[in-house]
Amino acid sequence: MVSSIGVTTCPRGQPGQQSPEVHWAQCRAAGRQKGLGLLYSALVRPRPEYCEQLRAPQGEKDLRVATTCPEEGNKDAERAMAVTILVWVLQQLILNVRVVGDERDEARRDHSSFPGLGSRFGIGSTMEGWSPSEENIIYRVLVSLIPPYGHAFLPELCNPGETPERNFRIRVQLVCTCKTEQLVGDMLCFIHHDEEEQRRNRGPSLLQTVCTGSYLDVQKTACRFHQLVKACWVVLPHSRRWRLTMLPCNRSCKFKMAKAEEEIIIEIMLGVQQGNSDIFLSSQASEALFTPSTTWTSSCAVAEAKFFERLARRAPDGSFHLRCLQLCARILVGTGFSEYALKTVVMHLLNTTPLSGWHRTHFLLRLDDIMRYLCHCLEEKRLDHFFFGNEKIPEEIVLPPALQRAEPFNLFQHLAQDPDAQAQAMREFTDMQDRLTGMLANDN
Repeated sequence: MVSSIGVTTCPRGQPGQQSPEVHWAQCRAAGRQKGLGLLYSALVRPRPEYCEQLRAPQGEKDLRVATTCPEEGNKDAERAMAVTILVWVLQQLILNVRVVGDERDEARRDHSSFPGLGSRFGIGSTMEGWSPSEENIIYRVLVSLIPPYGHAFLPELCNPGETPERNFRIRVQLVCTCKTEQLVGDMLCFIHHDEEEQRRNRGPSLLQTVCTGSYLDVQKTACRFHQLVKACWVVLPHSRRWRLTMLPCNRSCKFKMAKAEEEIIIEIMLGVQQGNSDIFLSSQASEALFTPSTTWTSSCAVAEAKFFERLARRAPDGSFHLRCLQLCARILVGTGFSEYALKTVVMHLLNTTPLSGWHRTHFLLRLDDIMRYLCHCLEEKRLDHFFFGNEKIPEEIVLPPALQRAEPFNLFQHLAQDPDAQAQAMREFTDMQDRLTGMLANDN
């Protein structure tokens, strides 16, 4: 059973002893009074061990330091500054501070017209520290969405009985807030107040802005997010030095920040957390040729990022596990293998091989293990998903009960169903072996 996410959720994740609705309102007000608590501290906090490109300020003093002009030619500092500026803009949206411009009223709307923004997580190869490319790097972040005051999120399976449970719709339901209105005084109940009065005092409900029917719409939500960032960005002094370009992307929010020859691309994925787990219903498109705009796909990206962060904390000096993954990812170019399949292979090996065995002195042995494991999976036409039904998942990673009990999901199911595809995959694997041998020979 998929748990609902209702108005009892505090945007800061702190349960209150009083009425949850009152606590929600008080937290929001406290956020405005506090000012610029950095979104940066939670949005982009890569550990030095697995992502050296970005440095994360931890407070307002660090924000001032990070946004001062970096030394000439210090590209790492410039990138850190660019990311800091963008997330500073995002913080304004969360705290609902006033901005100047034609759209200032829109930016100041009550949170009821747009989902609240909760926890943020760096995800993907760049943030995990093994990006196969040194150019055109994309920094990906998943931002959790929280139902605004007076609303609840109710996830529903698109195809009941589907195994594994991967595609969902998020039904938005209005919740009575009359008791809170009596205590707080400035909040109108969407259910029991006149619609015109609501529009005058607090704007439209979520159902009227970013939903299609009763369901949260991925494309409308992403588009609205783009508009809010643009409205805040144009009035900032940083906009005179950094160009912010909204890149086309239907199901996420992608930005390019450029200054002289330096540029950085950030892609923000949106997601709704499944209970208190590390699994999210994300805006990422499904594997189908067409993904409806009301479909949210189950994503393990946050759980994967936590897995690599855990390794970074425990790995001894000289660990080459990320270098092994990075090197193998580079030989995938031009093949039908996905980086995700390779990443799954390496995670299985990392979960069963002692970290001491990933020292640089064992580099070639571990590369051989990766290729042998992948070859075996191709021959058996089976590669189990790392999280589905895996009893050896570290305790720090929280999975929904349904996913823990699920049967292992075969990422190579298409090979089992298509002999020609498997034969092609084996030929490509042979080419990959030759390519890896050549790369190692050149390095020597």
